[in-house]
Amino acid sequence: MIGVLVLVVAVVAYRVAANLIAKNEQAKNANKDKVAVVTAAHPVRQTITPKFKFSGTLDPVWQADVAAKVDGRIEEVLVREGQYVEAGEALVRLERTDTNAAYLNAEGAYRDAEASLQKAQSDYERAEHLFTVGAYSVEQFDNAKFALQNAEGKLAAAEGSLDAAASQVGGTTVTTPRAGIIQKRYYQEGYYAKVGTALFNIADISTLLAKIDVPEGYIASVAVGGRVDFTIPAMEGNDKTVTGYITRISPVATLPARTFEAEVAIDNADGRLRGGVYATASITALPKKNVLTVPMSAISMRDDQRTVYVIEDGMAVRKVLKTGYIGENLVEVLEGISEDDLIITGGLNKVREGSKVKVSERADQ
Repeated sequence: MIGVLVLVVAVVAYRVAANLIAKNEQAKNANKDKVAVVTAAHPVRQTITPKFKFSGTLDPVWQADVAAKVDGRIEEVLVREGQYVEAGEALVRLERTDTNAAYLNAEGAYRDAEASLQKAQSDYERAEHLFTVGAYSVEQFDNAKFALQNAEGKLAAAEGSLDAAASQVGGTTVTTPRAGIIQKRYYQEGYYAKVGTALFNIADISTLLAKIDVPEGYIASVAVGGRVDFTIPAMEGNDKTVTGYITRISPVATLPARTFEAEVAIDNADGRLRGGVYATASITALPKKNVLTVPMSAISMRDDQRTVYVIEDGMAVRKVLKTGYIGENLVEVLEGISEDDLIITGGLNKVREGSKVKVSERADQ
């Protein structure tokens, strides 16, 4: 019984395979003499101006947290969020009770050291005279000299302490090191600020910077001073474009991506833009003269390679390309074909390697 079942299955499988083979043969015979009607053109040499698109954020040219450099309770906040401040402008005043007391103490010590130095100077001058006339011994003269030097050292130390105390007093008024907009105020009056506590975040948005990563293959096409056009979806109004210029290009590639960081500056002196907004960038690169190009419609992908079909003796022959710039409906060809080749530009879906083709229209005529 099992043997009969196996025999039946084998017969059915044989007939199915035979039918498939027969149909494949019929398809081959049917397409054997079929001619694909296509459009074709020769590659064109021309000057192209590549444009590359990137995306990123527009960041302030400078942004920092401003912190207290002395301990103290916040006595008065002098600015508000969103306010523009000039470099050196006061932001906060801290209580000065302790710092003023420390300054007065340091000033008193300085005055005392100053008086001690004056006395030591007088004692030294008198000792020098008495030593000269033989009324003082060498030891007595050396003691006077040592006392003068010691007094000078104490005055220098007292002066340093006084300067430090003055700096502490000055530190009770927190100022901004650079002009900008108050982005964030972290604390109100009454908060006890410790040294290093960030009180404000300030940003200079008079210039905005965008950092874009230029691929290795494109780096020769861009240069410092090159124009970059930005589109900002969040920008108010109908015109959402602004222009910037490349100010710096990294001399070393970032690995493993092998990209070069380019910094682009956008003038925002009128404050129409906000820092941190998302933007897409279009870089107009240096023109490339006399390059060989084909239309995008001629390109087909195979095994991650860009290829075209060249018509040779009425048949389609696949050619693998080495390409450069791709955009604006054209492809720059570096290697693989010449301007004498006739390439298929339309009807690629009907073409295979070795297909017979007929040109219905020459796109370059």
